[in-house]
Amino acid sequence: MLFQPLIYGLIFVGVIAIVEGVYLIVYGKTLKREKKVNRRLTLLQDGKDTEEVLTILRAEREGSERVRKLPVIGVLLDQARQASISMTPVSMTVALVGLIGLSFFLLSVFTGAVLQVKIVVALMLGYGSLYLWLRDKARKRIKLFEEQLPDALDLMVRSLRVGHPMTASVGIVAREMPDPLGTEFGLVADEATYGMDINKALERTADRMPVADLRFLAIAMNIQSTSGGNLAEVLEGLSKVIRARFKLFRKVRAITAEARWSGWFLSIFPILALLMVQVVQPTYYDDVSDHALFLPGAILTFILLVVNVIFMRILVNIKV
Repeated sequence: MLFQPLIYGLIFVGVIAIVEGVYLIVYGKTLKREKKVNRRLTLLQDGKDTEEVLTILRAEREGSERVRKLPVIGVLLDQARQASISMTPVSMTVALVGLIGLSFFLLSVFTGAVLQVKIVVALMLGYGSLYLWLRDKARKRIKLFEEQLPDALDLMVRSLRVGHPMTASVGIVAREMPDPLGTEFGLVADEATYGMDINKALERTADRMPVADLRFLAIAMNIQSTSGGNLAEVLEGLSKVIRARFKLFRKVRAITAEARWSGWFLSIFPILALLMVQVVQPTYYDDVSDHALFLPGAILTFILLVVNVIFMRILVNIKV
């Protein structure tokens, strides 16, 4: 009985691993190719014209407001959009149902829980594993975009200083930078080419990518277009600020590394100790397992462990 929560956790990790494996099997070759050439340029090299590429990328990254408001899968579709994983509502529903069915099968094989418990836990494991996997992909993509942004700004600054207009500078970034930034800025360049104001196009990109520095870029360009000024100097200053913040953030991470690892160790050690006791002496708790305070005490211990993890996270999660 004590091992059942551990089995649930292992099944949860196993389902996430299966999702990642299927993703690599289906998209592995495409991912390797897009590391060398961004997706927009790949589509252009495949023979599609600029307007068709713009339509495809808009559909992948923006979707529709109606789809994002769908119950249950709307949140999953939004995370998939941020992760640049193209999934329709039908394919997302099929994937979700498949993971729930897989979770139910694994629970039936490895646990002796009643049917109602297996159904509830399977729903939680299937949905939770898909959501966390998509969120992890989205966060990694956004983080990579943030790291690429200072280099893109430097490239734009050099382009502006040699006399190129803003639209041409964005186009150069779209050609020279890999994904995700290359394709996102390629959308900006294409939308500007087809008549949209470049400030509006950049604001749409900032809505798609929840990156504060990109929002600052959009605001800076909007202010410069209305009031004038040296845009190259503004972008250069923004690039320096972003790099300085990254540097400070990495220093903070290094300083708090010991505290973070200590927190994780103190949080995981009681669980490891419980498992060791069960392996070395499985009958250790038999004399007290029937006591009235045993179950409340176990629940309280679990709650305190969760609270410990939360407070440790708060103490070392320093915002920069």
